[in-house]
Amino acid sequence: MKRNNHLSLRDIILRHLFSSYRKIETREHRLNYLFWECTLRCNLSCRHCGSDCLKTSGVEDMPASDFIRVLDNIKKNGVQRLMVCITGGEPLLRDDLEEVGRAARQRGFGWGIVTNGLYMTEERFSSLCESGMGSLSVSIDGLEEEHNALRGNPESFKAVEKTIGLCVERKKRLPKGFAYDVITCVHHGNIKKLPLLRDYLLEKGVSDWRIFSIFPSGRANQNDLSLTPEEYKQLMDFIAQTRNYVSPEGRKIHLNYACEGYLGRYELKVRDYFFFCRAGINVGSVMCDGSVSACLSVRAKDFIQGNIYQENFDFMKIWNERFLNMRDRRWAKTGMCRKCKSWKWCLGNGIHLHKDAKSECAYCNKAMLE
Repeated sequence: MKRNNHLSLRDIILRHLFSSYRKIETREHRLNYLFWECTLRCNLSCRHCGSDCLKTSGVEDMPASDFIRVLDNIKKNGVQRLMVCITGGEPLLRDDLEEVGRAARQRGFGWGIVTNGLYMTEERFSSLCESGMGSLSVSIDGLEEEHNALRGNPESFKAVEKTIGLCVERKKRLPKGFAYDVITCVHHGNIKKLPLLRDYLLEKGVSDWRIFSIFPSGRANQNDLSLTPEEYKQLMDFIAQTRNYVSPEGRKIHLNYACEGYLGRYELKVRDYFFFCRAGINVGSVMCDGSVSACLSVRAKDFIQGNIYQENFDFMKIWNERFLNMRDRRWAKTGMCRKCKSWKWCLGNGIHLHKDAKSECAYCNKAMLE
């Protein structure tokens, strides 16, 4: 039995069950994941950077003590389980990540970093791990030529390769105490090389791989990197195939597409979960200037909920009483979404694809695939 653009009855039932789960999560809006944008400085100048980060920044790095004050507020308000993700810019430009990491662990929170790997050394990796770092995400955007071209640095690939090796070895020693994944941004210049990159990662012993498609924001908006609809479908087919792929040597890699976008019939075929934009529902952030929002791709003025430098700042009060335009998304049912039959599964796509709390989304992932 086929309905709703080739969805099976089983698919439709699963989507209804998921919608009920999403309603519960939205109503309870537990803070599970917190990003800290610790710097807007970066040691690379990547062509696809959504934040347009530079070696110098007009925004000063947030003092560690200011972010620790946020962690204190969260802990004081009864949050027991929280994952803190330190990102940037490039976090490794700071020498006090360990201080923040230890503070997070002392409060019972897990923490990890997202890095380009250029400044990672064995000594720094050990120092971060000794301070309680439980996860790391590192970016690789193709084999050496493609990666270095996108990153604008001839040493970038070798640095990433070393960081991957450190992660693989630590995971072997602590299979339940350390998690990592390798992130790839797919664009015109590397999509045809994905099978070769997969083979390379398998050879290196990488267990978890995550793929993003490039959203034209920041510096990425100045470069023609976005995939065509044909390439986007090619990407989905590659991910679906890789999730069932076993190399001639018997190796597997756990591959997920990023959380962006409702994918229609590709749901559950290219990632482990249904599309669910958790921005402001389970995910919050503290930006480098102190602004409070959801994931760090959500930067539009309408979605900034406050600032930690405001008088009488209370992060959990903001979390519990604001974020309303992320928890009730009826405003997004406009433009192309107004009469869409998939609205109930999608709710207007990712919040980061809206320039304000009135506009339609920049594009529809499902439409690209059709």
